[in-house]
Amino acid sequence: MTAVIEQAAPTDIADLRQLYYAVYGPHYPTALGTDPAEMSRLIRDPHTLWLVARCPRTGALAGSAAIHGEAGTRIGRLEGLAVHPDQRGSGLAGRLTEALCSATLDAGTLDSVYATVRTVSAGPQRVVARHGFRPLGILPNAVDLGSRESLALYARHSPGVLERRVPVAEVPALLAPLLRTAGASLGISYAEARPTAPPPLPAGPGAAPLEVIEAPAFVRRRFHAHFPDGGRWFYPLHTPNILLTPADGGGFEVYAYLNRTGGYCALVAAHPDPAAAAGWLEPVTRTLTRAGAGYVEALVPLEHHAALSAFAAQGFIAGAVYPAMRRDQDGFHDYVVMSRTTEHIDFRGVVVDPPLQPFLDSYVSAWASAHLPSREVAP
Repeated sequence: MTAVIEQAAPTDIADLRQLYYAVYGPHYPTALGTDPAEMSRLIRDPHTLWLVARCPRTGALAGSAAIHGEAGTRIGRLEGLAVHPDQRGSGLAGRLTEALCSATLDAGTLDSVYATVRTVSAGPQRVVARHGFRPLGILPNAVDLGSRESLALYARHSPGVLERRVPVAEVPALLAPLLRTAGASLGISYAEARPTAPPPLPAGPGAAPLEVIEAPAFVRRRFHAHFPDGGRWFYPLHTPNILLTPADGGGFEVYAYLNRTGGYCALVAAHPDPAAAAGWLEPVTRTLTRAGAGYVEALVPLEHHAALSAFAAQGFIAGAVYPAMRRDQDGFHDYVVMSRTTEHIDFRGVVVDPPLQPFLDSYVSAWASAHLPSREVAP
């Protein structure tokens, strides 16, 4: 019997939690499938479209998925895609994905939608690929779901968006392989971006240790006071909940989103500007690792050559590029996902569909260049 797809309602929350437990077990790291208060908020959120599939005869939930957006941006995140084990192979995941994209991208309310897709099997990659999503890169060790898993980044753009990308004159040479791979995946070109050497590194940190402030409401208020609009920061769908600053009170504040359940962290912004904190990336990462983040990432504009080079110098690897991510008047800016993991990367359990394989190869090559000594042949 064909499942009926409709919008989620607050009365579905208990059944939704059971569905996510049946699919992911006790380690699902997001509030969307575990926190009743947050689930209720998202169901009522005007920037979130949450759909469920239910059996028309019994009303039991067979699947769920949502596209979550936020005010002020035209980008969404496909998340919470779950199909009950009894319904796998029924095509329900594809029906939910297409219904969400039709109501957002095709309706013109969003410019792009991205998804972070599990790599324990090729199935999730094929579901999104069949519905217009293209691979953008690999995020190694990105989440803890009982054990460390790598995720793949995929995105689908509205028609005409990729053609309105703002060109970049030069990029760090280390990004060239990733950009070639992304260009081939999306049918775009980075020929105008000249690979150049990194600029001199910023000065390293002083002797002052870092102080960590974990007071989400205070951090949020302070963040919005420093960044009243998105002009000086861009990290959609991530609200900082932790603040790092030198214990002597000088220099800078780094704002980050830390998810201890999933063991990951996103560096969202730095005040007064990223350059003030660039030389502190190593102690910032060590501090976040001690706080429970086995994976740390940053979203950096492709045109910010110095910032990309500073992250690379501190062991961050460019694993993905998101073309046309941020709208700026009539144009769109590209962004790079720089990530660093302090845990052993084991790709032996990773399953990648052929379109994603070049991104995995690019990451492995970049990691080797950054972390393995070059061999010298004795005369």
